[in-house]
Amino acid sequence: MYNDEYTASAAGAAAKASMLRKNPLGYFLLSALAGAYIGFGILLSFTVSGTLGAMPFTKVAMGLSFGVALSLVVIAGAELFTGNAFVMFNGLRLKTVTAGEVVKLWIVCFLGNWFGAIVLSLLFLAAAGPVGATGKALAGAAAMKMGLPPLVLFTRGILCNVLVCLAVWCGFRTKNDVAKLIMVFWCLYAFFTCGFEHSIANMTVLTVGVLAPFDAAVSLSGYAYNLFFVTLGNIVGAVLFLSIPYGIGALKK
Repeated sequence: MYNDEYTASAAGAAAKASMLRKNPLGYFLLSALAGAYIGFGILLSFTVSGTLGAMPFTKVAMGLSFGVALSLVVIAGAELFTGNAFVMFNGLRLKTVTAGEVVKLWIVCFLGNWFGAIVLSLLFLAAAGPVGATGKALAGAAAMKMGLPPLVLFTRGILCNVLVCLAVWCGFRTKNDVAKLIMVFWCLYAFFTCGFEHSIANMTVLTVGVLAPFDAAVSLSGYAYNLFFVTLGNIVGAVLFLSIPYGIGALKK
């Protein structure tokens, strides 16, 4: 029932591995763009938060704003680690890529996303962002994220990437760009409003928090701590909760 879409995603994994092999700089730059695109969604959402303050509907408004992030990745085209966790494992299951290619691409994509998020954060700081309410909201969120227990970060990472990868999967299920954007909006609205943890989105939040700290609880060790557990959760969410179930469902009898 799902064989065509699963096979298409596995073919996409092979294409990604081929691009990384033949044009590593190009792949890295596309990954950096994805990190920046997700960062733009973060900056917009926290600008909304800083503007609205502690109003009851602030979190909902932030969730409504964040959809721009993955919309840019999907329509403009860029390489996002969290989505690639799903796509590349599909390729591994169907043997269109090797385990070594999967790990290599994940590492390069993650580092590229991180680079893009850091560059965007530096530009934001240079624009005097942290002086205002947006920077304070980001720093407060960074401190909160660094203080969460490991199990909370891990499980929120799982739940987050189930929703993100559902948006990616729906992109294979429909060929209509409007439908893709609608599903991107709903999936990201759900994860952001519920407060789940996305490793690439956190890169912008944590970088701003560390470079322009407003809270003593913000530190480099806290930065690494958050990313470690959230990234593990993101991978598990993509692999265990989506790639494997849909892979089994796509098997031809």
